[in-house]
Amino acid sequence: MLMTAEYIEKTGGTGRLPGKREEDTMELLTALGTGEGAFEPFERLIRYNEHAAGAELTCRNAVEIFTDGRGLYEDLAGAIANAGEYIHILSYIIRRDEVFEALEEMLEQKVRKGVKVRILADVLGSRALRPSDIIRLRRKGIQVNGFFSSFPGSLRSRINCRNHRKVIVIDGRIGYVGGFNIGREYLGLDRRMGYWRDTHLKLQGSAVARLNHLFLADWKAAARENLPDAKQDLLPGEKACADRVPVQIVSSGPDSRWQNIRNNYLMLFQTARKRLYIQTPYFIPDETMVQELRMAALSGVDVRLMIPCKPDHPLVYRATCSYIGDMLEAGVKCYRYDRGFLHAKSVVADGLAVCCGTANMDIRSFRLNYEVNATIYDPATAGKMEEIFLRDLKSCTEITKEGYGKRRSCLRMKEQVSRLFSPFL
Repeated sequence: MLMTAEYIEKTGGTGRLPGKREEDTMELLTALGTGEGAFEPFERLIRYNEHAAGAELTCRNAVEIFTDGRGLYEDLAGAIANAGEYIHILSYIIRRDEVFEALEEMLEQKVRKGVKVRILADVLGSRALRPSDIIRLRRKGIQVNGFFSSFPGSLRSRINCRNHRKVIVIDGRIGYVGGFNIGREYLGLDRRMGYWRDTHLKLQGSAVARLNHLFLADWKAAARENLPDAKQDLLPGEKACADRVPVQIVSSGPDSRWQNIRNNYLMLFQTARKRLYIQTPYFIPDETMVQELRMAALSGVDVRLMIPCKPDHPLVYRATCSYIGDMLEAGVKCYRYDRGFLHAKSVVADGLAVCCGTANMDIRSFRLNYEVNATIYDPATAGKMEEIFLRDLKSCTEITKEGYGKRRSCLRMKEQVSRLFSPFL
C-alpha cells in the first residue's frame, strides 16, 4: 500500500517534510481513482523524491497543459493582468524582441499598481539582454538579476553550469514550468526552426509554493538577497484548490547531492509495465539509462521515443542520433517529429504518471544545469499527455532499423565523433 500507516508513523506523520499530514495518503488514493494496487509501483519514486530531492508530495493541485506558444503567452498575459502582489520570472533565455517588449509593458503597468516584479535570467542564455536593457528595466521598478553574472569571477569558473529553469510564479497562486522561454521563436516566428512544439504546465494549488521557493533560492544565490517571503509555508492556499492532482516538484543542479531528475526518470523507466512514451529534443543518456530503456523494451514494455527532425545544435543532434541504434536494437520504437522543432521534455509511464519540465534527457541537464521538473501522479493528466504524444505521432516519421542501417558513412562518422563529446554537450 502506498505510504502505509507504518511508514506514516515512522515519519511522525510528516514524511520528513513541512505541511504533510496523514490524510494526504487518502487524498492521493482518492485522486488516482484507480485503486491502490495500480499505483503501488510508484511508492519508491515518491519516497525517493521526498527524501533525496526534498520534493514534498502536494495533493491539492490543478494542472493545465500547453503545447503551443501563443496559447501559453495569452494565458500568461491574463494571469499577469490579475496579479495583485508579486510576479516572479525565471528564464534561461530572454530575447530582445517583440515578445519581451510586450511583456515589459505589462510588467511596467503592474509595478505602477504596486506589484513586486522580479526577473532572474541566466547570463549566458539571455546574453541578448544588454546592460542598457537592465538599467531601463530597473528604472521602471522591475528588479532584474542575472544568474552567474559576475565576470570574470563566478562566471568564468562555472561557465559550464547554467540555470536552465523556466519558472513563473504569480501571487503564489499560479505557477508555470516547462520548456518555453521568452522569445519570438517560441511562437514559431523563426524561419529556420519553423513551428515550435513544446510542453509547458500551468499549476494551481499547493505545488506552486514549491516553485516559488525554488525561485527565491535562485534569487538569493544571484542577488545575495534573502527575501522575507522565502520563509513562507510551502503549502499555502492548500484548501483553495478544489482539484486533487498529486504533484512533486523535483529540482536538481550542480549543488545537488544526487542527480534527482535523472534518477526520477530512471525510476519511471523501471516502474513502467505497459508503455513508456518519451519526448526530448536531446537524447544523450548515460550507460545506466541506455540499459534501463533497453531492458524495459526487451521485457515487453511499449517504449516509444520521439526526437526532432532538425537540429538547433548540430553537434548535440548528431550525438542524439548516434544513440538511436542502441534503442532500435532492443525494440524501442523511435520517431522523428517532422512538423517543426520538438522541444518538449516529458515521460509518461503506463498512463498513470508523467514527468515534465525543463530537463532534457542528456548528461548536461542531469549534472551541470539547474533544472526543475514536475512529476504528476494522475491518470487524467497522464492520459492527456499520452493523447498529445499519439497526436504528435501523426506528424512523425518512424526510424526503422533498416533505414537507420542505410545511413551514409560520413553521417555515421559525424555521429560517432559527436558521441565522444557526450559528457560535455
